[in-house]
Amino acid sequence: MRMTKLTALATSALIIAAPALAEDRDGWPSSLTVGTASQGGVYFVYGNGMASFLAEELNLGASGEVTGGPVQNVTLVQMGEHDIGLVTLGPMYEAWIGESELAPGLEHTDVRALFPMYETPFQGIALCSQNISSVGDLAGKRVSVGPAGGTPGTYWPRILDALEVDANVSFAGAADAASQLQDGLIDAFVFAAGLPIAAFSQLAAEANACTFAFNEEEHAAVLEAFPEVSPFTIPAGTYTVQDEDEASVAMWNFAVAHADMPESLAYAITGLVMENNERMMQIHAAAAATLPENYVNNSFLPFHPGAVRWFEENGFEIDPDLRG
Repeated sequence: MRMTKLTALATSALIIAAPALAEDRDGWPSSLTVGTASQGGVYFVYGNGMASFLAEELNLGASGEVTGGPVQNVTLVQMGEHDIGLVTLGPMYEAWIGESELAPGLEHTDVRALFPMYETPFQGIALCSQNISSVGDLAGKRVSVGPAGGTPGTYWPRILDALEVDANVSFAGAADAASQLQDGLIDAFVFAAGLPIAAFSQLAAEANACTFAFNEEEHAAVLEAFPEVSPFTIPAGTYTVQDEDEASVAMWNFAVAHADMPESLAYAITGLVMENNERMMQIHAAAAATLPENYVNNSFLPFHPGAVRWFEENGFEIDPDLRG
């Protein structure tokens, strides 16, 4: 059978495309590990869901791994033990300049940004019988601040110190802290994660619980003491027990990878997440902010060359100082 010109061109294109596709996957690992955080928090849901999405679309193994959160995730990526880490920019910056609590003195300069995730607001919850309406009411209380090494476990003790609130602080994963609150082992649970926080939703459904954040004076003091956070309003109705807006502060989260990740893999990962917001929102509602335009909320961490290529191909200009 005689081949038409159109068929010949199509066949030729396939012959050319096959080696190109093979080259695009050159150096790719057979599987990816995504560093998340404790069960009951948003990182756990977001990271595991994203790993499943990447596995489906990239035809490779991918899984989330429970960690202590951003502080640990940064170091695991820096050391090449995890392929992708979920981080907040506060702990990321401290690690970048060598001031990580986990690895002091080690500048984590091999870490690169892939894409923006969402904001992490700070909020608390307690049994209503404790009469806690703002952070200042935590004085003298037994307070869980999340897991050590996570964003809340790192920043809540600093916030309490800055506000001169003397509380009895303990560390636990979100699910464990929620159980401790219900069992009367702690008086309050303060956390930081994308909204809604699963452990808070569970407490709202199962206990007579009340959420809280900062009063006006506390809010101003925290914003002054911590330039790495920005103002954030937690909307009324976020939880069934929350009737009013609450004034809070938040940090941006980014997904990061090692500088040695193949450029084509970083490009593919960034493209999949940035081009499929509806799919990401099926994983968690916080992904409503997982949008390309939010790349501007990273002001110091270089983007991976693969991520740079995707953003610039799609009309987003990366600052020359942030090209990894």
